[in-house]
Amino acid sequence: MFAIIESGSKQFIIQEGDSIRVEKIEGEPSSTVILDKVLLVADGEKISVGTPYLKGMTVTTKKVRDGKNKKLVIYKYKRRKDFDKKKGHRQKNSTLKIEKINFLR
Repeated sequence: MFAIIESGSKQFIIQEGDSIRVEKIEGEPSSTVILDKVLLVADGEKISVGTPYLKGMTVTTKKVRDGKNKKLVIYKYKRRKDFDKKKGHRQKNSTLKIEKINFLR
């Protein structure tokens, strides 16, 4: 069984037992997080697709830890104008472990 979920305007293909890294979600590590934006669930030959989300479908996850992504360097430059600007950014993220896909039959 697998599902496609949406978190932080990104989509993830997940299975039970997977770990995913999403944009930071508030809460303490080792707390339970329920994701309700489920786009698709496939169980063997049965596939359910939402428009845009499936009603009543949830994914139960456990928050493992918080962290930061690698630094992104933003560099702006205009030729012949003596202009350049360098900036860096590190996005905060949370690591979630998928415990259960709650699939309504």
